[in-house]
Amino acid sequence: MNLKKFLPVLDGMLFGKEDVDILGVSYNSKEVKSGFAFFALSGQNTNGSKYINDAVSNGAAVIIRTEKQENCPVTQIIVKDILKFMAVFCARFYDYPDRKLNVIGITGTNGKTTISYMIESIFNYSNIDCAVMGTINYRYKGNIIKAPNTTPQSLDIYKFMRSVVDSGVKNIAMEVSSHALSLYRVYGIDFDIAIFTNLTQDHLDFHKNMDEYFNAKSVLFKNLGNNDDKNKKYAILNFDDKYGKKLAKLVANAQVKFYSTVKNTNSDFTALNISIENNGTSFDLIFDGLKEKVNIKHIGLHNVYNALASFGAAICSGISFKAVIEGINNSAQAPGRLERVDIGGLEFDVVVDYAHTSDALENVLSAIKKLKPKRIITVFGCGGDRDRTKRPIMGKIAVEMSDFVFVTSDNPRTENPNEIVLDIEVGIKKSYKDNYKVVVARQEAIKEAVFMAGKGDIVLLAGKGHEVYQIVGTQKIHFSDVEMAKKYIVLKKQKENVQSESVQKEFSF
Repeated sequence: MNLKKFLPVLDGMLFGKEDVDILGVSYNSKEVKSGFAFFALSGQNTNGSKYINDAVSNGAAVIIRTEKQENCPVTQIIVKDILKFMAVFCARFYDYPDRKLNVIGITGTNGKTTISYMIESIFNYSNIDCAVMGTINYRYKGNIIKAPNTTPQSLDIYKFMRSVVDSGVKNIAMEVSSHALSLYRVYGIDFDIAIFTNLTQDHLDFHKNMDEYFNAKSVLFKNLGNNDDKNKKYAILNFDDKYGKKLAKLVANAQVKFYSTVKNTNSDFTALNISIENNGTSFDLIFDGLKEKVNIKHIGLHNVYNALASFGAAICSGISFKAVIEGINNSAQAPGRLERVDIGGLEFDVVVDYAHTSDALENVLSAIKKLKPKRIITVFGCGGDRDRTKRPIMGKIAVEMSDFVFVTSDNPRTENPNEIVLDIEVGIKKSYKDNYKVVVARQEAIKEAVFMAGKGDIVLLAGKGHEVYQIVGTQKIHFSDVEMAKKYIVLKKQKENVQSESVQKEFSF
């Protein structure tokens, strides 16, 4: 595409030739090829301007940056907000693929990943393809791409959506983080359906306070339907969350649909008679005068909310009531979300969950309590270089809702793990509980938890879920809670077998 075709929508100063063919786009100088436009993005740990010479050497035809460089051998476009500009530029370069898709955006503190899996399942059981962009990966029609971020840069989103459209897929479910909304990663995308799950304390290192956090989330709903598209748009909101009600007042050009687990709320999608068991959760789903028993494989009240949100999105996408019920009932558990670890015949359970916020941890522990275990043994920590204020809250929740807690390391990043633990202990001490032990090395904490567990206990490994790495300093080190749990389950079995053999020998004389 020739640069001239971009000029009517560009909000920047052009220096150099405008008659330039753009053959590709990138913000990574290593990926630049001949005829590419290179976006010199600045981040926390780097400055894209440092890589301009590399990009030019690799064939960049256009450089987009915030400050002009003298004697630049190629065309430059100087912009005030490069992230916003990149979204507009890439939308045009990839020929607005979002306008050819039914785009379902999912935002909120918790539940986004599970909802994306449920929506995908519903579409699949209706023999309709649905792409997914989320925390675990980006996927469509068997193509799977690793996910570096819950919501990637706008360039990556438009590139992915273009591939989805070209493959013939017409639907996409996308997790939308508050960072993505604040940093223009989804700027200009024509969302057809926007789901709000809930809002609890998280990311306050970035948003500073809950008002800013809410304002970031609200952008998705304020912009819903603000284009010339004649298709009806829907905002699917959690009626039982106070922020869901606040969002409803901000939706101007879309139809609001509420979901709830409370009787007589006049919500559009309601779950009643909820029963949480060891193998899943059942409830009566009420919609448009219809009632149907739902049996999901997911455990906990929070997953009832996730199912309701998914149901709403599917109904608003035109899928039949019967097909939606079948799809939800057959939806598999998302990786790292109350994921059971194979305990090889031992008489306790180990579950892994991504819960890394106070609300998520409370939800997961509440779900486990419903199973009436003999004891709940929890292993958890908090990430470094992130919101410190949630650490004491999580510590208090952990010791009050567990029988024993191992406070350990999560992704410490550039913080001292011991200092993170001290923040957690502030909340623990406020609860006047002593049912915990600090074991900073996560591997050792998992080992002790597994070896402590006995008949009827449930061990919860919280915080990392599907992640197969630990970030220490600026390095990613391979680490999987599931793998570690399995390792020590095997050792525990071996130890118990040795003890059993010793007892048998003792009584054989």
